Amino acid sequence: MRLQTFVTEVECMPHLSVMIKPSSGMCNMSCDYCFYCDETQKRKQESYGFMSEQTLKNVIRRTLLRAEGAIGFAYQGGEPTLRGLPFFEQALLYQRQYNKRNVRVTNAIQTNGFGLNEEWCRFFAENHFLVGISVDGTKALHDLHRHDRAGQPTYDRIMQSVALLERFRVDYNILTVVNRDVAEHIEEIYEEYRKKGWMFQQYIACLDPLEEGHGVTEYSLTPKQYGTFLKKLFDMWYADWKKGRQPYIRRFENYIGILAGYPPESCEQCGICGNQYVVEADGGVYPCDFYMLDEYRLGNLNEDLLDAIDGKRKEIGFVERSGKLNEACKNCEYYGICRGGCQRNRDYQEQTDTYHNYFCEGYREFFKYSLERMKKIADTIGGRQK
Repeated sequence: MRLQTFVTEVECMPHLSVMIKPSSGMCNMSCDYCFYCDETQKRKQESYGFMSEQTLKNVIRRTLLRAEGAIGFAYQGGEPTLRGLPFFEQALLYQRQYNKRNVRVTNAIQTNGFGLNEEWCRFFAENHFLVGISVDGTKALHDLHRHDRAGQPTYDRIMQSVALLERFRVDYNILTVVNRDVAEHIEEIYEEYRKKGWMFQQYIACLDPLEEGHGVTEYSLTPKQYGTFLKKLFDMWYADWKKGRQPYIRRFENYIGILAGYPPESCEQCGICGNQYVVEADGGVYPCDFYMLDEYRLGNLNEDLLDAIDGKRKEIGFVERSGKLNEACKNCEYYGICRGGCQRNRDYQEQTDTYHNYFCEGYREFFKYSLERMKKIADTIGGRQK
């Protein structure tokens, strides 16, 4: 099992985390459930176009000069590769130029894989980029909701990109959005991923459109469906763990890490939002990828220092808000491992000025079903550390 040991066990994500949107919300695909497309349509300016090199320079300069120990740059979209390879080559030059403190710098990119070619994959390999590639299960399931701009299927094209990543020995993992159809076919998906040798997997719950209620789309995921999905996935993963061949599934690794005494590296499982810097193409900074709306804008790295941006974060109470869980959540027997889940999945309860996670029922069923087995795994990790 690949568990990370952190320098500190006091807080989640202690290093500086910077997510950059080189292409704003622009994309070469059109996925039915895209949460960022939903966000951009709910702000005054839908797209900020392509990030300029001057803005890129200011983002890297102002964050790197503040970083201590380590900094992670993640490029996401929309589709970040639309900005072109020279942009990323320039980013590396700026990183070398402004890394005055000799901190550890990591780079990652989340891509739909639609535009990858040999040149991209060679660059990723030579510069040690971690690549997240979005795949929603089998060909039939993937093509159900992930289309190109003309509405055509994309699975075969993405598999060509995966083959290129493997040919160039690029470190990559698979990101799967758990919509209703994925949840109902997880056994089939797990076996498909095993056959393809995909040993690093991440599953994220599909988001309903922001502030439009739940269950309003054909792909919406209910708490019961999500709980059943987690139980089925865990059963298969646990069976493989007993055989010493389990894939790395980020959610399970984090839960077991918590039980073994490690802080989670995933912000969702920290229980409270962290100090992230998510940067739109114009240099505008937001506290989270899920909240890139006008009311959450913290400043602009072309003009503002991080102190001012952090001050605005404090002013709007973004981090503090995520601590307002209802009493039922805080008193739950599983709170120590669940921690209330992601703020984006929580619903506001006006009478108590608190939040309740929409997927709570699913989480409770999952922990009731799997917690003892996770504790067993955690105990084996603790034994190895002694």
